[in-house]
Amino acid sequence: MAVNLLQDKGTPLERQKFTWKDMVGKPISKLDDDAFTRVRIIWMNGQELDSLRTKQVALRCNRDAREVLSHLMRVEQHQATTINWLIGADHSPLETTIAYEQVAIEVTASVAQLEPDAYLAQGYRYALLEDFDHLYRYSALLDRLEGKDANNITQGYTDIVPGRPTLFHHRSPEHELLRPYEAGAALATKVHALSLTGGEYQTHDYYMNIGPVFADPLARQLYAEIASVEAQHITHYGSMLNPDESLLEKLLVCEATEVWNYMACVEQETNPRVKAIWERFLDYELGHFQVALKLFKDVERRDPQEILGDGSLPRRIVFESQREFIRKVVETEVPLRRDGTEFVDEAQEPQSSRDYRQTINSGGSPSETVSATYHWTPGTELMREPAGEPIA
Repeated sequence: MAVNLLQDKGTPLERQKFTWKDMVGKPISKLDDDAFTRVRIIWMNGQELDSLRTKQVALRCNRDAREVLSHLMRVEQHQATTINWLIGADHSPLETTIAYEQVAIEVTASVAQLEPDAYLAQGYRYALLEDFDHLYRYSALLDRLEGKDANNITQGYTDIVPGRPTLFHHRSPEHELLRPYEAGAALATKVHALSLTGGEYQTHDYYMNIGPVFADPLARQLYAEIASVEAQHITHYGSMLNPDESLLEKLLVCEATEVWNYMACVEQETNPRVKAIWERFLDYELGHFQVALKLFKDVERRDPQEILGDGSLPRRIVFESQREFIRKVVETEVPLRRDGTEFVDEAQEPQSSRDYRQTINSGGSPSETVSATYHWTPGTELMREPAGEPIA
């Protein structure tokens, strides 16, 4: 199946309708569905939420586009609901957290290999190692609080071992920025950066909302710590975006990004019911793209091909285990640190980041504490000895 942004019209906006039953259907199974079906669900919810965020900014800044943006946002609110409500009540908040980190790891690893700009590809690998470590810390918390093995959620696709220790993720803010891509960057570079920014926004917001519901003090601290790192990642990825793009140019790239992501889901989904949702929403997003395209041409009087090229979609995210690639990155790039917009060896890390880290960790490191006695062993959730009842 081939899609061209400049040729395929999709479903017109006025024909995009929902009912509550459309939006709130049968959720996936925590254990019976493939883990990558859940990865795609979480990932696409993040893309829809970021698209809503982009349009909210556009609404506040463009008087002429307000009405059409309001129609687009209503549909995308309902798309996001349909997608997010596919996560079932059989997932505990902590199990969903494990799934969020698997999304960040596997998708970022795929994007790092697709990215044509070597500097930005380094940026993806850098943050990948931090999300990889977050999975390990949350897995320790899952073992501590619920006595569960995180591999039941990840289904063995993703290694659960330390990456760059979360203790070292805390940097002085001026060292969180990257050099943005240039105006003439490939469409692939643009959709990669925007997609990862949206994914990190979603993860940050989820942790900020879920963290306070825990009674365990260490759990609350760990969510606070990692939510702070996710906020750093929003800056990290968001700074890749070219700040000189006009608002309508950003809207055009935003809609192209959604089409690109839905296309990947359609091509790789194994659950027929969920695949039908991806196919429907791909057509909807092609319709949204036509609206953004018309706004861009009518208001800016520019040729969209200067942004989109010939309209063909870049190579898509590969939703499969990236274990071998990640292991190589862990072996070689854990010691890297940040100095302004550059990547440096740990010995060259600026003093401002060292001072910031010393201050914020002065009362202890939740991520180090939670994993101090944790080491994953297969079957431990079945073999653990109940308190006061020695195993015969």
